[in-house]
Amino acid sequence: MSFIVHPKLAPPEPEPGASLQVLRAVATFEMTKGLIVLLAACGVLLLVHREDPWDIADGLLRLLHISPDHHFAQVFLDWADNLTEAKLWAVAAVAVAYSALRFVEAYGLWYARTWAEWIALISGTLYLPFEIYNLVHRQSVFHVSVLLINVAVVLYMGYALKTGASLHSVRQHT
Repeated sequence: MSFIVHPKLAPPEPEPGASLQVLRAVATFEMTKGLIVLLAACGVLLLVHREDPWDIADGLLRLLHISPDHHFAQVFLDWADNLTEAKLWAVAAVAVAYSALRFVEAYGLWYARTWAEWIALISGTLYLPFEIYNLVHRQSVFHVSVLLINVAVVLYMGYALKTGASLHSVRQHT
């Protein structure tokens, strides 16, 4: 009795160089987000021990040529008026933790680590409802771009995990 083994039809393996380029592009994007939030945390910490955060917020609005009469400018000024030192430290701590997560994710994606792929998929998926909400309430090129980039990252990471074209297999080829 003889058995004939038929090979399964498998999808073509992605070219490691192209996959690694996509991963590194996502890693660069995540690193950039982490740096922006870290800089914002430093800016928040500069407000600690200041006499009047409202004056600083008002000066920032003037620097950006934003009228304090606008609704969001007024919300920003009201927020600044209610700031305490404890709130500033809490905001800075959350921002630093967020940045650390982005930096760890960027490192893992750059070096094609599977755990980073999961972080990118989960965190990207968590942002989608908020991005859709923002787009529904404030249509702009910026909000559309953010949503499209995030959807692309989530779809790519999901595809890579589902098809086995994961970071680990890409890393083994390089």
